[in-house]
Amino acid sequence: MSGDRILSVLHAPHVSEKSTRLSEHNQYVFAVASDATKADVKSAVEKLFDVSVVSVNMANIKGKLKMFRFRPGRKASVRKAYVRLAEGQSIDVAAGKA
Repeated sequence: MSGDRILSVLHAPHVSEKSTRLSEHNQYVFAVASDATKADVKSAVEKLFDVSVVSVNMANIKGKLKMFRFRPGRKASVRKAYVRLAEGQSIDVAAGKA
């Protein structure tokens, strides 16, 4: 996988209370491209952070309907990848280093 494809698959780490709790169990959450597959995410994380990935789970989160200045609007839909690493490995999500 080329460097351009790695950066186009992984958009950003998804930081929330749930993802922080999951990081204690070697599981990290990333916002990924809508056309990314589990194999794409696995190879991108392994090459970018130099870690070994055990499993990848994907989730499609549909954007919610919200009101913006008394007008209906829709938040963006997001595709997330839950990546489980091998025992003893970790990723520093804030700094982007393994």
